Amino acid sequence: MSQVLRVPDGYRVTELDDIDSTNLEAARQAGTGAPDGTVIWAKAQSGGRGRRGRAWNSPAGNLYCSILMRPTEPAQTAAQIGFVVSLAGAEAVRGVLPAGRVAALKWPNDILISGRKVAGILLESQSSAPGRLDWLVAGFGLNVVSHPDSVEYPASDLRAEGASTTARGMLEAYLESFARWRARWRGEGFAPVRAAWTGLAVGLGRDIKVRLTDETLEGRFRALDDDGGLVLELADGSLRVVTSGQVFAIG
Repeated sequence: MSQVLRVPDGYRVTELDDIDSTNLEAARQAGTGAPDGTVIWAKAQSGGRGRRGRAWNSPAGNLYCSILMRPTEPAQTAAQIGFVVSLAGAEAVRGVLPAGRVAALKWPNDILISGRKVAGILLESQSSAPGRLDWLVAGFGLNVVSHPDSVEYPASDLRAEGASTTARGMLEAYLESFARWRARWRGEGFAPVRAAWTGLAVGLGRDIKVRLTDETLEGRFRALDDDGGLVLELADGSLRVVTSGQVFAIG
């Protein structure tokens, strides 16, 4: 008899052996009226996706899940949920790591261990009215037992970092942390999420490079702004807020 999955109140999990993409399935279910808190969990994906259209390698053994939400917050505020997701994921990862291993967060939403990426998220949404979202899907991919070879940014997995866990166990830990932080975000706003997130941030207060679509910026990572933008202090002392980009080198 299979063990009952532990799920927070207000959430329900659909478990699948294989799917094209948990985000795509969550979006399909959103279109048929699935409620807030619907979670799609797949053992493997044939068409997993990351940010900027990149493919997400999705063999069996790792965690692939997406949470469907029906935000009541304005679209700009709802975008902060990405930091709730990555913070929850980092907490879940930190809970299984052995002594000497620490999970950290790389803006905007990657989870690193010893400088190597173990997890990332993908937010997708649909809106039928200006400033409001009909639904928001937060996809979360975590390397539990294997990781891809990466030229641009080194990757790792929990097993390689000394953790003994399973995709199932990590899903339970992640959902528990996500539900708790989402409730706090709804009740107290972004400030406590931002404080906890920056407490785990890689590069905060240090010189970094950020790759944008048409330029690369260099400066000091000063803070997150009220919406989660990266506040970069340039060489001339001016501040620039980056809302979309990739931190690819850290000094």
